[in-house]
Amino acid sequence: MQLEQLISQLNPLQIRGDVERDITSLQMDSRKVGPGCLFVATVGTAVDGHDFIQKAIDGGAVAIVCERMPMKRDKQVCYIQVTDSAHALGLLADEWYGRPSASLTLVGVTGTNGKTTIATLLYRLTHALGYKSGLLSTVVNYVDEEAVPATHTTPDPLELNALLRRMVDAGCRYAFMEVSSHAVVQQRIAGLRFDGGIFTNLTRDHIDYHKTFEAYRDAKKAFFDQLPKGTFAVTNADDKNGAYMLQNTPARHITYSTCRPADIRAQILEEGFEGMLLNLNGREIFVRLVGRFNVSNLMAIYGAATALGLPTDEVMRLLSTLTAVNGRFEAIHSPKGWTAIVDYAHTPDALTNVINTINEIRPTESRLITVVGCGGNRDKGKRPMMAHEAAIGSTQLVLTSDNPRDEDPNEILKDMLAGLTEEEIRNTLVIADRHEAIKTACTIAQPKDVILIAGKGHEDYQIIKGIKHHFDDHEVVREFL
Repeated sequence: MQLEQLISQLNPLQIRGDVERDITSLQMDSRKVGPGCLFVATVGTAVDGHDFIQKAIDGGAVAIVCERMPMKRDKQVCYIQVTDSAHALGLLADEWYGRPSASLTLVGVTGTNGKTTIATLLYRLTHALGYKSGLLSTVVNYVDEEAVPATHTTPDPLELNALLRRMVDAGCRYAFMEVSSHAVVQQRIAGLRFDGGIFTNLTRDHIDYHKTFEAYRDAKKAFFDQLPKGTFAVTNADDKNGAYMLQNTPARHITYSTCRPADIRAQILEEGFEGMLLNLNGREIFVRLVGRFNVSNLMAIYGAATALGLPTDEVMRLLSTLTAVNGRFEAIHSPKGWTAIVDYAHTPDALTNVINTINEIRPTESRLITVVGCGGNRDKGKRPMMAHEAAIGSTQLVLTSDNPRDEDPNEILKDMLAGLTEEEIRNTLVIADRHEAIKTACTIAQPKDVILIAGKGHEDYQIIKGIKHHFDDHEVVREFL
């Protein structure tokens, strides 16, 4: 592709060099640069790409996009200075891959909890309706029916546009993607053309990155601010931030609620571990999902489906067939009569929601045994909160490791214990080894008891001292069985 065409969407501050040259590849990692490459020097949280401009040129780069023009420049190289190279990368990736998002009906899902469930079930729903669709999620990506491993909630612009291009080439009509707050701030979605957005809820998360809750909230809001006219915004009216997300967006507003006036309403009529009977916008429907949080998820799915013009009767029928996403309130039933629930809940609010759901439907004579930990190198402030929420809602608490990363697991556990009263501590087991913690919970469980194993959900690894080890909560439970 000609450099002049590739940079056509940019608004450069200045250009030094000849733009009439062929570009063979687009890279943001100097280690991947080859002859004829355009290298984009982005400023990351740990590494500044400007420090690797010369390495990229040595590797064969013939053009550089940067925020700071180098003092010494190679006469054979074209330099394009921009205000924000991360934003420019998104526009360049969009152009390089032939503007794939414009050829798809692309819907983004953002919020603290529920993103994976909503995006995945919308993918399954449209697929069941006979449409080829794509999915970009925390658990796994899909190009029609081809599974592609996921490395981030929202990939970098190059990987993201490459996947969208593959979806277009595979004949996909729809694409559903999780949009993380990191992705918005880091401009990973720059250049994408969304047809709609969904807001789930907002609770404390990623404060280690955003520093304040307000900054985290505003990152989510920026996604809706950027939606153009003719698109839709589906938001949760039960969350106080739902209205805030809609303040400046020109997109069409669609609200959902379990208890307030809204475009979409739902309430639980009956509930058990096998599913719920709901009244959804005046129609009764039995669904195979459990929990009030899933009522909200289903309303968001219904709202997006109707906004997309999908047939209402078929949508209602298919909602009753959808099952839980991997690691989201997944039930494993023991022959001895107890039930283990594996769930990704890794924030105080998500943990509370899952615990409340279990307590509403478990037999009164049964116990709830909760196994939970907190990740290392992340928001320390939520650790005592997580422990406290687990303690007040559980009969027995088992504190353990999650992904300790570079931290000492015992120090993380001390932070969690700081949130417990003396009485709660007496009712708590502390077992740093997650495998042993889960086995202990299974050992002490009696018939009709429920074991909640929270925090990792779909993840099949633990990161300890920088090394990724295979670990799957489901496997440990089934190993015990």
